[in-house]
Amino acid sequence: MSNTSPGRARSTLAARAYTEPAWFQSESDRIFARMWLAVGRASELAQPGAFITRDIAGASVIVVRGTDGRLAAFHNVCRHRGTRLCVTDEGTFAGSIQCAYHAWTYGLDGALLAAPQMDAAPGFDKAHYPLRPAACETWDGHLFINLSDAPPTLDEQINGLPERFAPYGMQDLRMVHRIHYDVATNWKLVVQNYNECLHCPVIHPLLNRMHHYLGAENMPSSQTYCGGAMGFKDGVETLSTDGKRRRAVLPGLGERERNLVNYFAIYPNFLLTLHPDYMMTITIWPQGPGRTRLVAEWHFHPDEIAKPGFAYEDAIEFWDRTNREDWAISEQSYQGISSRGYQPGPYSAREQQLWEFDQFVVKRLTGD
Repeated sequence: MSNTSPGRARSTLAARAYTEPAWFQSESDRIFARMWLAVGRASELAQPGAFITRDIAGASVIVVRGTDGRLAAFHNVCRHRGTRLCVTDEGTFAGSIQCAYHAWTYGLDGALLAAPQMDAAPGFDKAHYPLRPAACETWDGHLFINLSDAPPTLDEQINGLPERFAPYGMQDLRMVHRIHYDVATNWKLVVQNYNECLHCPVIHPLLNRMHHYLGAENMPSSQTYCGGAMGFKDGVETLSTDGKRRRAVLPGLGERERNLVNYFAIYPNFLLTLHPDYMMTITIWPQGPGRTRLVAEWHFHPDEIAKPGFAYEDAIEFWDRTNREDWAISEQSYQGISSRGYQPGPYSAREQQLWEFDQFVVKRLTGD
């Protein structure tokens, strides 16, 4: 599985790492079912009973705000005969969660409250059949779940990032716009494309007018994330259709943060892009070896949102155009890797993060 050897350039992974169902299943089991996954924003679940559902790694999970104000996650499976409890992506429970099949009813804390016709069942005790929990934690407004039985803390996965991004006050930002993309490519190609700008002069004429494509200041990669920051070209204030900033700088930023954009891939499914005046997030939802669903969201400060004439379309248009350029070339990349003519190719010295991401995947799958 190694993609390097003594005396040879570091190279891309074999085609099967992108195309084989068995490899994809191993990633699902050993990466997505074991790591913390970004699933949304805590502010989406402001009221008791508010919920979202997410499907990933062969599981469906409900995340709900309890009557005590706490967030909790449960497998979206009735403990009676396994029926899916909730079939919508979001909504609000009216004080309880009820199965549509036989009316087993659960509290927002997952406790089984009612199980019709089970009173006479030998040895049956409602206390033994709560909804199966999944771990749930938040970081600065971002909501994460973990499907493993004994997960590490979220802090272990995002070690170092809370301090770096504290000035942005991400918890205070509110989502204004969301776009769903269905992309015919492997999820790893999305992550790799995000983590290099060598393609920017060719693929992104608008983005290339904003950044110098060789100007990234990358952090050393960890086993759970990689990323860095890029400054602006002269006259550029933020990433918008014309490079102008129509919103106030986020209130906690110092002079340095006001003049750059942070780009971080937090493994395995969270792309975090922080601008001087707004935040864009993309969550990655692999559907198969060659199919990936992506959810992009744009978040702004409430003080700006409340202003008459609040403008945000310039940021949406800029990134929707740029994202679609990325998705198109990622699909074309997958088509090439899927063909008989593909052989692993060499990485340049400026593609170090891509090779390190490959090593993260291989190590998670093999322990080597």
